[in-house]
Amino acid sequence: MLSRRILRVKVLQALYAFLQSDNERIDLGEKELFRSLNKLYENYIYQFSFLSELVEFAGKRIEENKKKFFPTEEDLNPNTRFIDNRFIAQLNENLDFKRYAEAYKINWSEEQEMIRKIYVEIRESDDYKDYMSAAKSGYEEDKEILIRILKKILAKSEILHFYFEERSIYWSEDFFTANLLVARTIKTYEESWDNTHKLPTIFKVNDSDDPEEDKTFVKLLFRKTIVNSEKYMNLIENKVKNWEMDRIAIMDTLLIKMALVELLEFPSIPVKVTLNEYIELAKLYSTPKSKVFVNGVLDKLILDLKNEKTLVKTGRGLLDN
Repeated sequence: MLSRRILRVKVLQALYAFLQSDNERIDLGEKELFRSLNKLYENYIYQFSFLSELVEFAGKRIEENKKKFFPTEEDLNPNTRFIDNRFIAQLNENLDFKRYAEAYKINWSEEQEMIRKIYVEIRESDDYKDYMSAAKSGYEEDKEILIRILKKILAKSEILHFYFEERSIYWSEDFFTANLLVARTIKTYEESWDNTHKLPTIFKVNDSDDPEEDKTFVKLLFRKTIVNSEKYMNLIENKVKNWEMDRIAIMDTLLIKMALVELLEFPSIPVKVTLNEYIELAKLYSTPKSKVFVNGVLDKLILDLKNEKTLVKTGRGLLDN
């Protein structure tokens, strides 16, 4: 499920934390990395559960309104499109989802006020009103409203973000990633899938020779960056002789070291992919000038590695950059 971009980010965060700590045991750092990945998946399940809880809360409101002393026509004959959402009904019956929700002991009973506030915000949104009044109603429309709620309301909800932040130190950074993954899962879900259909796992399982390819990628990227840290720093220093090393951002050198691991240890990853990925990560996680710096240093290092014939890639075009 997790893209290589997300995996690289999680490894980057784990490496930064490891190198800034007094810990010298790589195995403990690796354990913390995988704990972080598992927490991201837990956040993913929690956000699915929150969507389900919103729909359940809406159903309770409808039943309460029917019991008013002077119910309106709308109270007695409510529009049930939202509470009848086909995807949520499908999710609630999914055996995988039930198993995870039970394992994580998810319970929203003490968060009803937060749920009420967010539900009111949803009801007042134009997307919700359009959905409830639309002539066309089907599975795709039910999925689309959930995706819009995720992106436009839940992703921007300060109280929901605060809730997750309070529950786990990991979830503050994972909040938006988990939200995006939930939206992606909903988009690709099929109405024909029954309750035995498996939810996406943390690591993609593909048809390659190594079914744990992504897990191996994470382990090697983390470990090799630490083991070769000093050697790679020497390579970097040779390319930045006019720079004072203490003025170079720690994140920049870390990104370059990770890129070197990919270039030298992963023969199936194209050079161009590695170069582009770490330039993007520099833009996102380092200084405004980091993109140019990382790009320049990696260009020089790649040229040297090619000339030394130490850059070995399997497959046509994988050496191009």
